[in-house]
Order: sequence, then structure tokens, then C-alpha cells
Amino acid sequence: MKFQFFTFLFTLVFLVTSAKANEGETDISFYTGTFDVIDEEGDDQTSLFGIEHKNSDLFRDTLLGKFKPITGGFITGDSSVYLYTGIEGQYGIGPIKILPSFSPGYYEKGDGKDLGSMLEFKSEIKIGFDIFENSKLSYSYSHISNNDWGDTNPGTDNQHITFSKKF
Repeated sequence: MKFQFFTFLFTLVFLVTSAKANEGETDISFYTGTFDVIDEEGDDQTSLFGIEHKNSDLFRDTLLGKFKPITGGFITGDSSVYLYTGIEGQYGIGPIKILPSFSPGYYEKGDGKDLGSMLEFKSEIKIGFDIFENSKLSYSYSHISNNDWGDTNPGTDNQHITFSKKF
């Protein structure tokens, strides 16, 4: 359990430090919610808390939409840790932002759910609203699984509320 906590803490410090080091605009998000929300037996369902970093200097406007890299991690109430890096799209409908993302990452089960592999993939859809200048409140739904590359592939579905602030 100590290893998971220190791994998560190290990632948190790294993200905040690298965000301050950039001269451009950076976006830090904090989120909390439910891990394994569709657990039929209820034994693996727990809370989660995470942080995510986005650097607007790396934002790209393409034919398929607007994209930027994301890096983050979360820890669950059962000491599971997921550290990830990937890409997020951004599509807007007025004040509403739709943010799909895909992120491969490292998963350590701690005392929580065994997802079958250390390499896991997170697909997420986030719907956000601008609430203040440079601040956003969002709802996210994500699925994490290993694409049958592990010994087992139970996967997990998660939901959370995110607060994002641009600095």
C-alpha cells in the first residue's frame, strides 16, 4: 500500500511541477468519483481520486478536431493506482464541451480489483461546462481494460466529476 501511495504522490508532484515550469497555458484537473460503478457483486466498487494535466502549448487543430496530450493518474479507496498518458479531443456545442480521450497506462491493483495486466487502456467521454473564466466542471464516464492482453480482462467502468482550471 505504501508503494501505491508514494507512486501516486510522486506523479502528483511531477504534474504540478511540470505545469509550473511551462510558460504557456496549462490545465490542471482534479476529479473524484466511483471506481467499478457497474460491479454486479459490489465487492470491487470503491471511490477514486485523481489529477490530470493538459498543456495547451501542445494543442493541435486537425481535420478530425482539436487534440491535446493528457497525463494523469488516480488512486482508489482500495489503494489501486492507475497512471496514464494519452490524447484528448475537444468538440464544442456552445458552452458545452465534449472531450473524448484514449490513454494507455500502468495499473497496480493494490488491495483492489485485479484487471489482469499492468498495461491497461482507458477510453473516456467527458462532458464539460465552462463555469467561471478559465474553469470547467465536467462529468466523465470511462472504461479501463487490457484488450485481452492479460491473464484475464474483467475491465472496469468508472464515473467521476472533474474540476479543471487553466493557469
